Amino acid sequence: LRPLLQYKVWVKPGSEQSFLYGNHVLKSGLGRITENTAQYQGVVVYSMADVPLGFGVAAKSTQECRKVDPMAIVVFHQADVGEYVRNEDTLT
Repeated sequence: LRPLLQYKVWVKPGSEQSFLYGNHVLKSGLGRITENTAQYQGVVVYSMADVPLGFGVAAKSTQECRKVDPMAIVVFHQADVGEYVRNEDTLT
């Protein structure tokens, strides 16, 4: 999948666990974002060590991310690698 994924977001180490618990990515937790990412574009969320953590939707474009409040949501959570562990009890 990696060659097909055009838009990426990297989260800071302190925000990885929050994302893996199903929370959105805030500006304060944003490490990097691919240039020219449009608002509402699908993105892959990576740790700063390039480990894929999950998928999301860009709540802000790359340009908007540069000037928003640190507590603003920049990526809406869609799915992550921790989802199986959280929902293991209810899976059949």
